Amino acid sequence: MSLQPLLVAALLAAVLSLPAWAQDYPSRTIQLIVPSTPATTGDQLARLLGPLLGQRWKVPVVVDNKAGAGGLIGIDAAAKAAPDGHTLLFSATAFSTLPALKPQLPYDPLKNFTPVLLLGSSPLVLAVANSVPATTVREFIEHVKKQPPGHVNYASPGPGSVHHLTMELFKQQTGLTLNHVPYKGTAGALNDLAAGHVQAGVVALQSALALVQAGKFRLLAVIGTQRAAQFPNVPTLAEAGVPNVASEAWYGITAPAGTPPAVIDRLNTEVNALLLLPEVKDAMARMGVVPAGGKPERLDSLVRSELVMWKQVVSKGHITAD
Repeated sequence: MSLQPLLVAALLAAVLSLPAWAQDYPSRTIQLIVPSTPATTGDQLARLLGPLLGQRWKVPVVVDNKAGAGGLIGIDAAAKAAPDGHTLLFSATAFSTLPALKPQLPYDPLKNFTPVLLLGSSPLVLAVANSVPATTVREFIEHVKKQPPGHVNYASPGPGSVHHLTMELFKQQTGLTLNHVPYKGTAGALNDLAAGHVQAGVVALQSALALVQAGKFRLLAVIGTQRAAQFPNVPTLAEAGVPNVASEAWYGITAPAGTPPAVIDRLNTEVNALLLLPEVKDAMARMGVVPAGGKPERLDSLVRSELVMWKQVVSKGHITAD
């Protein structure tokens, strides 16, 4: 027999064996890489869903926190992992903001990853200190425009955070001049907003919930496509007259590029099923995460649109992560 028929037969056997191989997945421990520290929302989601996957598939599931460099270290580690479905990345908003802030990344978010599923999102809101004489977005815009340039300060949990970039997008759409005051984490930003040391901020709704309910500062708008269930009377920014500003903190699962489609399909199906469980819904609600789910294309579309949006925001605002 000539070499060519043997080669064709070998290739055909390999192709036909893929579905069977996928049916055997997973065959060993699954590693869930979280590119942030323990107790963050992404980490909580991984520790919520990981054991449930392990119970379904009868394999150990290990959460591996690889924090540092704004998420770069963990994302890069996942990009370099074997594309067999046994290493997954619990990605979050930084997945699409980092490329805008650090163009020379050691990985490409589109070429080196395959989307699995959008897990959910947490609403971001525009908040102002009680000392600010504004109860609506329009009144806030008018108030800022009456002040000397840079007189109104806004807080963020850190340079390059989604909170920082979202406020910069808001500034660019409204023509406002606001002074950025970065903090080392959410607590400091929220505490100083409550104390009136800064006048405004884009904050995660769940993080701010108790302070808002206690009357420490006010919400002017939800920075998303729909109102928050906790505050149904607070409009979206679009409803308040500022279109083209929509941003949320999102969470998803991605796999290294080259992971077999059959494995991606199985992962997608299994995690979608987990998102429907009452105990998962309840736990995510306590985290302030609205479940999403759906096909991998939903996450892919989100990432692609945000890569473009954040690149434009960073370029126009001359923003750095430092």
